[in-house]
Amino acid sequence: MNMSIMLPILGIVAGGVMLAAQAPVNAALARAMGDTLLAACISFGIGFLVLCIASLARGAWPTGSAAAAAPWWAWLGGLLGAFYVAVVIWGVPQLGAVSTIAALVFGQLAAALLLDAIGAFGLPVQGISWQRVLAAALIFSGLILSRAG
Repeated sequence: MNMSIMLPILGIVAGGVMLAAQAPVNAALARAMGDTLLAACISFGIGFLVLCIASLARGAWPTGSAAAAAPWWAWLGGLLGAFYVAVVIWGVPQLGAVSTIAALVFGQLAAALLLDAIGAFGLPVQGISWQRVLAAALIFSGLILSRAG
């Protein structure tokens, strides 16, 4: 494997570890608060504060013209993230962490195949190959296996 991609892969794997941990942590918050959406709101609020502080510390606050230059759909990331956090908080107590994360990763891969294939949101076009489809199928198989016993 090309060494120039190892650092990004390791960083993304670490992000995956954080997502796996986030799911049961947020589910515990939902149990304590008695409400899934409230827990998602608190989780996003804390994340928002941390990211604001980090952005300010780096001097990375955008100008009005930079914000206006973003396409309209670029502002939907928070909405998509809020849905993700809320549905994972809801799913973990019902499915467990492994099945929830397997379903999440399968959904990500299925969508990513399509997004890459059409070059959505400015992505470079990358064709749907049998290897990529097999990768998604293996994740789906893992999801089915995680529910089999």
